[in-house]
Amino acid sequence: MLKTTTDSGAPLGPSMEVLDTKSFADAFGSSLPLPATLDPHFEEALRHVLDNHGSLVRPRMVYQVAIAYALASEHAKDLAIALEYFHTASLLFDDLPCMDNASERRGVPCAHLVFGEAGAILAALALINRAYALSWSAASGAPRLNQQRALKYIEECLGLDGLLNGQSLDLHYSTLPHNRETTERIARGKTVSLIRLTLVLPAMLGGAPPREIQLLERVAKYWGLSYQIVDDLKDMLQSDIDAGKTVARDALLDRPNIAAAVGVYRAVERLTRFIHIGDRTLRRLIKSRPALSFLGRLRRDLEEELVRVTTNACETVTGERT
Repeated sequence: MLKTTTDSGAPLGPSMEVLDTKSFADAFGSSLPLPATLDPHFEEALRHVLDNHGSLVRPRMVYQVAIAYALASEHAKDLAIALEYFHTASLLFDDLPCMDNASERRGVPCAHLVFGEAGAILAALALINRAYALSWSAASGAPRLNQQRALKYIEECLGLDGLLNGQSLDLHYSTLPHNRETTERIARGKTVSLIRLTLVLPAMLGGAPPREIQLLERVAKYWGLSYQIVDDLKDMLQSDIDAGKTVARDALLDRPNIAAAVGVYRAVERLTRFIHIGDRTLRRLIKSRPALSFLGRLRRDLEEELVRVTTNACETVTGERT
């Protein structure tokens, strides 16, 4: 369903059209067509993944950034689902026994526990394959130079300079210095790369000027690092039920966690700094492109999440400071 008004009832201009959550949930479930000839076991694994889509914050963000840069609605939607498929595939791999050996994701059992490791791997590959097809479909609506830049950017963020290298460093963290520099280097590969795709790629396809691309890159960096710190704090401070996934894995598997590396208090301090830097950048960006003002709401959501995660950690933080 296309919304034509803001939450306050004011009309939206063409550059501010948004889709409601149900529209993205439907698109997430239907954008990977399942043929009648599909192996029933494979189909069951895919339906398990497609029926458990998470909050869908990422595709909503991608769509709105794309619309702000005048990308056609159908191409914006294809790109939004493509990037969510890439993200979901990365989670399926992350949860495998050879990676994080998790038991729960998005409030349900991990795919490999229900359908076996092979089933989870095949489901992830199906999502990646479809994500590339949807990305190419989205890029087809952009000028050729924008297409080339965008497709190269996808490779940069997901490939050897981005997500894959970050994941490899994550797996071999036990051999690396357990300090802030190492944990943030890994976060830039694993987490920031996906946030960069979310914010920068749709703007790139829409022909954003270099200065706005630079500002979006900066916001993506500090938001990505912030989200990783929140995730690290969840792993240390929350239960599986509260986090919606298996927690306390970082200490068990000797994986990077900024709160473990520098302490909860300093991690929260660094998170606050990143949010403030992101705020300053975001204000400049919105001044240049008012249609991106919706990003301010997402920033508030990040801070609210921080409060929820750290509410029960007051004694821990106080103990570290005394």
